[in-house]
Amino acid sequence: MRIRVAPPGGRTEPPTADDAAAWVTGAIPDGWFTEPPEVVVDRDEIIIWGRLPQPALADDATDADRAAGEAGRIAQFREDTRDARIRVARQVEHRYQRKVAWGARCGDTSDLFTHLAAPVMTRLRQPERQVLDTLVDAGVARSRSEALAWCVKLVGNHTEDWLGELRDAMTRVDELRRQGPTT
Repeated sequence: MRIRVAPPGGRTEPPTADDAAAWVTGAIPDGWFTEPPEVVVDRDEIIIWGRLPQPALADDATDADRAAGEAGRIAQFREDTRDARIRVARQVEHRYQRKVAWGARCGDTSDLFTHLAAPVMTRLRQPERQVLDTLVDAGVARSRSEALAWCVKLVGNHTEDWLGELRDAMTRVDELRRQGPTT
């Protein structure tokens, strides 16, 4: 176990979660998901996504029937596994010092269960505030906070490839830092 010392006036970083996907896969009961869970980690939260088997519907089922069946399968999974998911989440939170959220996918339907909404402080100049206020005034968002979240999602959707490359590069830099210089 690594001991972390908080920098003066600064935030301590949680322990590395490089092995979180493997640990979670080993901790969840066999048969929950049709494939290994997808584990998404950031400095505040770990989200565990699992794919559920599609419900057996009639051959003439409509798209609406399929969506309803998938939503029902996810809702039933959420109820049936609640106590076990809480036990696993507590262990993950203790091990990795991050909150845990669960999500399930079935067919084209996804549902993310209770998850973290982290406050973010920022300073915006008038032009940026006017963008947010326009989104609020137009009814796109209920508040500046929601408008900012909407903008972040929009940027993320349109730059996912670039952000992925940037994250990969940052991971490589972290690896080099850990290795240190060779002597």
